[in-house]
Amino acid sequence: MSEKENRTHAAEPDVGTAQDVEEMMKKYDRESNVRIWEGIPRVVIRAVGVAFSVYCIYVTLFGKMMPEEKLNLFLGLILIFGYLHYPIKKSHVRPNYIPWYDIVIMLLGAIPFFYFAANAQSIIKLATRVTQNPVMVGMAVCSILAYMELCRRCVGIPILCVVGALLIYTFANVRFGKVIYDLFYTTTGLMNTPINVCAKYIVVFIIFGAFLERTGISNFFINLANCIAGSSSGGPAKVAVISSALCGMVSGSSVGNTVTTGSVTIPMMKKTGYKSEFAGAVEAAASTGGQIMPPIMGAAAFLMSEYMGIPYGQVALKAILPAVLYFAGIYIAVHLEAKKLGLRGIPREELPKLLRLLPKIYLLTPLVVLVILVSTNRHTMQFSAAVAILITIAVGIINNFVNKFTHEPDTSDNLTVEKVLDALEAGAKSCITVAVACAMAGLVAGCITSTGLASMLITAVVTISGGRVIIALLLTMLCCIVLGMGVPTTANYCIMASTCAPILITIGVPQVAAHFFVFYFGIVADITPPVALAAYAGSAIAKAPPMKTAVNATKLAIAAFVVPYIFAMNPAMLFVDTTALQVVLVVLTSLIGIFGVAAALNGYLFRHMNIPVRILFAVGGLLMLDPKVATDLIGIVIFGAAFLWQYFSSRRAGSASAA
Repeated sequence: MSEKENRTHAAEPDVGTAQDVEEMMKKYDRESNVRIWEGIPRVVIRAVGVAFSVYCIYVTLFGKMMPEEKLNLFLGLILIFGYLHYPIKKSHVRPNYIPWYDIVIMLLGAIPFFYFAANAQSIIKLATRVTQNPVMVGMAVCSILAYMELCRRCVGIPILCVVGALLIYTFANVRFGKVIYDLFYTTTGLMNTPINVCAKYIVVFIIFGAFLERTGISNFFINLANCIAGSSSGGPAKVAVISSALCGMVSGSSVGNTVTTGSVTIPMMKKTGYKSEFAGAVEAAASTGGQIMPPIMGAAAFLMSEYMGIPYGQVALKAILPAVLYFAGIYIAVHLEAKKLGLRGIPREELPKLLRLLPKIYLLTPLVVLVILVSTNRHTMQFSAAVAILITIAVGIINNFVNKFTHEPDTSDNLTVEKVLDALEAGAKSCITVAVACAMAGLVAGCITSTGLASMLITAVVTISGGRVIIALLLTMLCCIVLGMGVPTTANYCIMASTCAPILITIGVPQVAAHFFVFYFGIVADITPPVALAAYAGSAIAKAPPMKTAVNATKLAIAAFVVPYIFAMNPAMLFVDTTALQVVLVVLTSLIGIFGVAAALNGYLFRHMNIPVRILFAVGGLLMLDPKVATDLIGIVIFGAAFLWQYFSSRRAGSASAA
């Protein structure tokens, strides 16, 4: 290598910059291709976003509008905000530019919503007669088409193809006027449960997450994880698993969490000795799994409570064991990888001290208050989230004074007026894709209701599966992953809960298990090739091949692909129809089982494994993940045999090398 090449190589950064991440996400993620606003237009657009978030919080706390008024105002505002941010294609992303036709589409789509909100009572009284007016029909068509185009721009093609196919089928089988009336003027279409849940719950939780990120809680979680696991073998990867689990449960975004914590943990992992694609994969898998982590679960716990009609506390309780298995699988995998590579942890003198960290525990106050308010059922979930936002601001102000009086050198977590405005704007931006996806889910549900397609879909699934639940689950898994590509987690769950979960419930899967099943597979779409957005974000920071990173993330998150089948077939893992003894046995056997599967995929325990031993570990582990006595006994025998073989063969190899 020449001297010039050496200098170039030395100058090249070992990790990706924010610009690298931005370029990667623009390539794969529609949500990242946004307009560029500068100067006065930037100030105006920011003011619109801040005003939208303030409006949503105000309506949550004090609003007494009819659903038709509130939802139409919400849909109209989202449409305007969406077209102000998302261009028709990438080439139209240039400073302060919005073409005339985008303005026309935006106005034609938004005005009908505002008109409906202003005249809600008279329109409701007209009932189906509203479709006798061609202008009212035209307005409805314009709004629906405008939302579908916005969906193409910011969410993606898969869900739009489903909506388009269902609309064609619906118009071919139902009278045109009735379809328009159902989809636009009633609560069975655009204003269906998904968008109602979005306007009622999701928005305030998204804004809450945006505020929480700006109080320094992410740094607190990372430092806490360093105190717990930083000095152990391969410590930085374990820090990534723990901190991403904690940060991800409140962020509501796999990609956002990957970028936030990954910018700290991925360089640490690479410095320790992990390969770049493995480092990016660890962060992506852990960040994605943060949204299955109780008690918050990226706001999904509250949505599941609403959809299933059970208390929030029960949802959070049932989510514990699957989440533990998920993160145990990743933690074990990174530990085995560290042992295989002979990696060490971070020296203790370089780690933050726990005694210095504990005084900052007040940063958790908003989370604690939120969980208490919701668990006691004294207030609605949306009211609790709005209160938690106000408490977050108060905690941020307290943190400013603490940093000042303790002469904290790092004041990057100080809450300023600029950060408050930034949080309000970021919350509004994050709401766009979620609301658009929920609106599309409403159209899907409306088409299914209008045509009676639900019974036909159930019949089709039963016919294809031959009555076998396992095949129906496989078909549902594929549907969830495809529809979940590029769709925000909470919106994805709304879609799956409206379409796939009812089918599983009908064929005999318990309600709780059905909802958890679709939730899990909607989430893992973020790390499953070919469109693995969280993995791609991790690869950009790690400067690793995107597809290699995605494959590694899928292997690390194997529990998320196995566990849902187990609790769908036998819901004891979700504490359904079980006893305390059974729960203890399920916990123990499941942890051993996930250890076996992780060891098989890694190919190392005490020494490198050959193929037959890896198969034994995999089979024994999978059998123990099934919460039945017979499978547990067979699994423990197979696992034990493989474990002992590995142990004694490593001892023999060690003795031979010593001799």
